[in-house]
Formats: sequence, structure tokens, C-alpha cells
Amino acid sequence: MFHFPVRFSPSLDFSFSALALLSFIVGLRAETPISFERDIQPILSENCYHCHGPDGEARKAKLRLDRRDSALAPAQSGATAIVPSKPDDSELVARIFSADPEEVMPSPKSNRTLTLAQKNLLKRWIAEGATWNEHWAFSPPQRPIVPKIDIPSATIRNPIDAFVLARLASEKITPAPEADRAALIRRVSLDLNGLPPTPAEVAEFIADRSPDAYEKIVERLLASPRYGERWAWDWLDLARYADTNGFQGDPERTMWPWRDWVVNALNSNMPFDQFTIEQLAGDLLPEATRDQKIASGFHRNNMFNGEGGRIAEETRVENIFDRVETTATVWLGLTFTCNRCHDHKFDPLKQTDYYALYDIFNQMSETGSASGGGGRGGQMAPFLDLATDAERDAVKVAQARIDVIGKETETFELTKFPRPEGQPVSESPEASKLPGNLFATHAKLAPARRDLNGLLEALPYFRDTAPDLDYVVLLKKQIAAIRVRDAATNSITKVMIMDQLAKPRDTFVLSKGNYESKTDVRVLGHVPEIFSPRTVAASVRKPTAPTAASRPPSPAPASAAAGETPAPPAEPRLNRLDLARWLVSPANPLAARTAINRAWQAFFGTGFVKTAEDFGVQGERPSHPELLDWLSTKYLASGWDTKALHRLIVTSATYRQSSRVTPAAHEHDPENRFLARGPRYRLPSWMIRDQALAAAGLLVDQRGGPSVKPYQPPGIWEEATFGKKTYTLGHGDELYRRSLYVFWRRIVGPTTFFDAGARQVCTVQVARTNTPLHALVTLNDPAYVEAARVMAQRALTATTTDDARLTAVFRLASARPPTAGESTILIARLAKLRADFAADPKAARELSAIGEYARPESLAPGEHAAWTTLCLLILNLDETLSKE
Repeated sequence: MFHFPVRFSPSLDFSFSALALLSFIVGLRAETPISFERDIQPILSENCYHCHGPDGEARKAKLRLDRRDSALAPAQSGATAIVPSKPDDSELVARIFSADPEEVMPSPKSNRTLTLAQKNLLKRWIAEGATWNEHWAFSPPQRPIVPKIDIPSATIRNPIDAFVLARLASEKITPAPEADRAALIRRVSLDLNGLPPTPAEVAEFIADRSPDAYEKIVERLLASPRYGERWAWDWLDLARYADTNGFQGDPERTMWPWRDWVVNALNSNMPFDQFTIEQLAGDLLPEATRDQKIASGFHRNNMFNGEGGRIAEETRVENIFDRVETTATVWLGLTFTCNRCHDHKFDPLKQTDYYALYDIFNQMSETGSASGGGGRGGQMAPFLDLATDAERDAVKVAQARIDVIGKETETFELTKFPRPEGQPVSESPEASKLPGNLFATHAKLAPARRDLNGLLEALPYFRDTAPDLDYVVLLKKQIAAIRVRDAATNSITKVMIMDQLAKPRDTFVLSKGNYESKTDVRVLGHVPEIFSPRTVAASVRKPTAPTAASRPPSPAPASAAAGETPAPPAEPRLNRLDLARWLVSPANPLAARTAINRAWQAFFGTGFVKTAEDFGVQGERPSHPELLDWLSTKYLASGWDTKALHRLIVTSATYRQSSRVTPAAHEHDPENRFLARGPRYRLPSWMIRDQALAAAGLLVDQRGGPSVKPYQPPGIWEEATFGKKTYTLGHGDELYRRSLYVFWRRIVGPTTFFDAGARQVCTVQVARTNTPLHALVTLNDPAYVEAARVMAQRALTATTTDDARLTAVFRLASARPPTAGESTILIARLAKLRADFAADPKAARELSAIGEYARPESLAPGEHAAWTTLCLLILNLDETLSKE
């Protein structure tokens, strides 16, 4: 630190003092080269690009500062913003240092200001030649040289560690030692399979002193079918998967075969490029299989607005918007949404780039109508019919029941609404007394043709306003029968898929994204222009995956006549298959990076790029750019082998570090961005639930099939749907399936899953918070209380002493035995619980009977309740709720 006296004279010229300060700063930073990307671009992006960036319509003075050629060209005024090596001749320097509010930039009206340090940095950069380079994310990744580490005590198990240790050395930070074996097997089991290890697995690993003991654990976890179930959850968040359409009606859909396809693809280690191609364009592959068509359902997972009065074309257009933006988020890591209406404010993305992708997704038969194309309920054409005979029979039986009740109602209504037989109720004088919509929705329709909404409106009228008990009973029977029929209809397995129109639609830029406001700018499908120099040839390359079909090569252009310059071939209109192949080709610099970043985020809590949804200019720079590119190039070279990537990460010394942290280390790096310790953060709520089921021995290890309905508080669906949807609790095995298979209503997700993606739009980064509401779930939800009760049963029936029982349940939750101090505290708590339940036998009986799982009658309710409460406490320890 430098200390020196500073005296300011009123007569001292400001520019002189600024120059002196600049000279001092330059002297201090002489050895630190300026990086445009690190030091300059963030300043320009935050303060200048909104007026002088990529958006041509918002650009002022025809000055564009995000591109070097434009910034060095004379502006509209004739002045040149940046003259390399000549800051005094550069208008940018004059403007940022100006004291005139009419001249200074950024303008005071923009509410943006530059600090003196930022101004001086810009001036120094220009003085040093104003070197420029492309934003890191838009340049193809190049494999960097693995650093050579000369640290005797350092542990390097693979190249990941070399990159991390090099960064730690530059920060003068010492890495943490390896985690103990119990913590390590729990961490890697949760990460790779989403479930904790059993006490037997922990004991076996601790006892195995062979050099490859840990590697054997990793191989077992990668080979487990639970691997696909764990990693499918993250992909379902990206794909906005749910079991209903969303919006007010929120009808059910049967997309679970697509969910099962994802699980199977991950378990089979389908290469990520093939995984991409089949989901974006499986239906377009030559001789597409049934599974490849199911895979194309990725882009049918979006919400669908089928509300009454909704304009079909508006819905269709908004569905395409969602597909464009989801594709851009998942495979490009770019924020495309603003490009609906204008060129991007910060990234070199044009509005026409957006509508070029729009054109690619504009070529399917979806109409936007909830009833168009033969769809029923939440299942709109095009779809693949996978219905079973049992499903079809269930609909027939339910419809027959409605017909029977309809005839019964029709007979009753001849008396209630007198009229000639064979005439509708509307012909009765009594019908004219019906209020509101009831004349149209009730009186005009034969009983068997009335729908649920109309009957739900009629029921309170005839129950409360014009009481008629016998008629109300009939209406309730109709409502119940229609709900059974609708549930059976919606349960018919029809997987929505993509298809391609034989005759392409024209695509025009929409003014401000309004479906009614087509401009005269016609756009053909192409990739964003920023990547166009490396697009078309690569867009049709054969993918790495050996089973993904390749597109026939384009014919070579005819030779030009001698002496003539051949005309450039017209750029083809790309379809979804072309786009998918380009996305996973070397021509796209972002697909591997975004995939690597999401994987790192899953293992360490934060990706190399913290803004996982934004790799653009406004996003955060990578914490370890060389490691990100090394992993990206390796991923490509491996043939997009995802299991190999995961193996590499979890076998690194970086991953295997202890998560213990000293106060000083935490203060220096609170978010662990330098990776000086192992990951520690709270588990996602779905994994916490699965862990509790597994610890209790309740988890049903069944894969696939229709979604299930475990415990949920009553009335949640009814309140959200105005009584139109009723939650029917599952029973038996349904209560104990993995969270992946829980039914997801789009407008009100499963109540157990806090801090989860809403599944309404693509989510690449789920918030991690901590509120009392979360504890209310894990302490009171029947799933957790029942899990604690069954844990207690296991302990009480397997061992005889308190110490042995406590050790058993503690191992189930945390993979380790309690310390002596922890045992003392918990045994004391057990004594208090025994006394409390002895004084309140009714409470003991109620607690020990929660949930459907059978309870041995031999267990004393008071003792069972005391141990249940203790197990619930252990399931809610911070260590249990966290990965560490």
C-alpha cells in the first residue's frame, strides 16, 4: 500500500491532475497487460452498447463500439471515436472526460457513469494501440496446453487438477486435503445416482484399501440404471417437461414415454451429438424409428395455451418462440428473447437471426388449436399413438357410464322441465328462468353431451339457489362420471412429436414479435450470422455418433466457363436436421462449452460461467477459461462421451477434496470459485426426498411408466383450478417411487419440491435459497414423517440398545456414525421425547401410524414415536440436507 500526501489547489487544472493520476496508475500497472475481453469490453458493454452496440435501430450517431472496424471509422459527426495509439485524437476519450453535460458520455440521461479508474483504463488501452479480440464464447475452443505444476505436495490425478492448481498457485491458495472415505462415497453416490450409499456400501469402501477402490465405486455408479434417472432430472428442467399443458385449464398430457427415452438414452451413454440430433429432429432421420420419433418430443414439452377464446395462430407463434429460445439457451447459451423485437443490445445477434431459427421451427403441422388435428385433452397433433387396449377399453367403459347416467337424467328432467318428449330442456318454460350461461351450457344440450365446466356451473345453482336434492345427486353423478372419462381419455398414451410440412411456410420478421404484424422482411432458415463463415459446410457434416444418419452431401457446383468467376451457390434453407447437426458440429463454438458448464455446475454448484444461461457479452467470464476449453475439446474428441466426462470430473483430486473450510479461506473465496475445496451445498429438494425414501428402505426401484401421485396436502389442485381438477392420491408403490416420476401439474408443481424449476420455460440454473417454508416441508410432509417412522421401525426391530440404534439411523442419513458429542446430545433428546410421548399417548399413536406403510403392532407407540421424532431430526440435520 502506498501512502502519500495529496494537496489540491483551486487553481489546479482538472485535466492536469487527471493526467498526473493516469501516469501514476499506469506506473503501478505497467506490468499488467490490458486485456480487451477482461478489462475493456465489460466497461463498453455495461455503459456504451445500449446506444452504440449491435442494435441498429437503437444505435446513435451511427457509432458502433462493439466492432473494431466501426469504432475506428469516422462517426456521423466526422470525428473518430478511437484512434489507436492516439488518445488525444480520440473522440471517445474527449467525451468520457468532458465536464459538459451535453457532451459527456455516457449521457447523464442514461443513468450510467464511468469511474475515474475506468476512464483512465480506456485511455491507456487506446494509448497502447486499442487491441481488439472477439468475445471468448464466439471463438471456437482451442485445446490449451496442460500446465506443468511443480508443487511437491500437490495431488494431480488428471489434467483437471493441473489447471486448478495453476490457478490456486496464482492466487496463493493451498488446496484442501482429500475428503474422508465416508464423505467421498456419499458425495459421488449422490452426484452420479442421486441416492445415498447404503451402510454396507460405505463399510465395503472403507475396508477396501486397493489403489483403485474409489475408481471401482465410480464404475459401479456409472453402470447403474439409477444414473440415467439422476441425470434426466436436469435435462427435464431444460426441456420444460411436465404432465400438463399449463394455463388455466391445464389439461393432462402423456409425455412420459419421452421422459423414459431420456433416461434410457443417458443410461446407454448415447453420445451427446446423437442425443441432440434425435431430440431436435429424430422424425427427420431417414427411416426414423419409433424411439427417434418419440425423442423429437423434446420441443413438444412446451406449454400450450388452449383456453377458450384463445386465437390458434397466436398460440402457434408463441410455441415457436419458445422453441427458438429454448434451443438458443441449451445449445448456444445465448439470450435470444430480445431478438424477437430488435437486434440484440449487447451481442452480435440480429433480429433476422432469430427469425431464421423461427423459420426452421415454423415448418410443422401444429395448428395452435387445442382441438385441431385430432387431439384430445392436452395432447395435440402431431402425436404418436402408443395406446394400449386396456387404455382404450377404459375410455369405452367410462363413456358407457356417462350414457347411462345421461338417460337417467333425461328421464328425470321431463318432470323437472316439462315439455314434449324428445325436445331439449330449452323448450321448457322453466328453462327461461335459468341464469347466466346455464341456458346455453345446460338447457340446450342433451345430458350426455354436457361438459364438465357447464355442470360445475349448474351444480351450485340447483343446490343453493333452487334446491332440488334428487337433481343435485344426478348432477354429481354426471360430474364424477365425466371426470373418470376425461381422466381415462387423457391417460391414453399419445406422445406429441415433431413433423415437417411438405410445403414450407413463408417466414417474415414480426414487428415487435406480434403474430399479426408481419413485416415485408422474408427470412429463410439459417444459423446466426456471427457463425456464418463456418456454417453451411459444417451444418451437414455427419455427426460423431455412429448411429445418427448423415445427410447426403450437397452436389458440387457446375464448373464456370473459362475466364468467368463462378457465382456463389445460394445458401440452402436449413431444416431442423440441418440445425441439429450444425449445433453439435465444430462450427458451433458453444454447444460443448454450454454442456461442460452445466455438468460442472451439477458437480460443484456453480459452473465455470456462473451465468449458465448467458455466455454473451453481458454474461460472466469463465473462472477457469483454459480448463473449460480443454474439457470442451476433449468432449468433442471423445465422441461426446458423457459418462467419460463425468468419470474424469469425479476422479479428479479437485472433486475429491474435503469441503471443510477455514474462516480465512472462506473470506478469500466464499463461493469456492477457485476450487480450493470440495463442493458443499444443499441438495435439491427432489434429491432430499429420494434420500429420505432410500434411508428408510421405502424407495421402490421401478423405472419408467406413467407419472405417480404421492402425498400432497388436500385442496391444492382444487384451489388452483377453481375446483376443476382433483388430486387423487396414489397408493402402495406409487407413494415411494423416485421423484423423477412424480406427476407434475404445470400451474402448481408438486408441493414437496421447493427451489425447483417451474417447468414452464427452459431452466438451466435453479435458485438455491433457504427459508422456513422449506423446513416446514422436510419436518411435516407425510413423505418425510413416514420415512422417519419407517427408519425408526428398522432400528427398533434390528438392534436392542439405544447406542446401536442411534448409530444405525445416523449412518443411514449421513453415511457415518455420530461422534461422541453428537451421541450425547441425541440420546438426551431421545429421553425427553420418551417422557413427552409417555405423557401424551394419543399423540404417540397418531405419529407412529402416519403413512400407508405397514407398522408392526409389536412396537410400543410411545417408543416408536420417540424414535420417529429423533429420526426426523436426523433427516433434517444440515449435513443430511447437504452434499459435502
